[in-house]
Amino acid sequence: MVKDRKPKSADVVTREYTIHLHKHVHGKSFKKRAPKAVDAVRKFARTTMGTADVRLDTQLNKEVWRKGVRNVPRRLRVRLSRRRNEDEDAKEPLYTLVTAVKVPTFKGLQTQTIDE
Repeated sequence: MVKDRKPKSADVVTREYTIHLHKHVHGKSFKKRAPKAVDAVRKFARTTMGTADVRLDTQLNKEVWRKGVRNVPRRLRVRLSRRRNEDEDAKEPLYTLVTAVKVPTFKGLQTQTIDE
């Protein structure tokens, strides 16, 4: 018998995750590595937070592209903030804002929920 899946919670929350970008760009051609990494971050945010509207911060984009199109960082620490959409003509009630977080090392980092 199939278990019922819990629906994604529809509340405002902020969490920090580490995304392993190398497994998403491994084997991709050099000119497509950074765009594929950006797409992987967007897809990760969409599936994790359960929102179709995902907005990437410009600093996150610069962090992915920092070493060029070819040499994407292996891991990236991101903060995902699920927020209420204030637009009157918005299709979705919530959106996810993705920002980059600077960390000295990725060793021992776990997913953290941030209290705002």
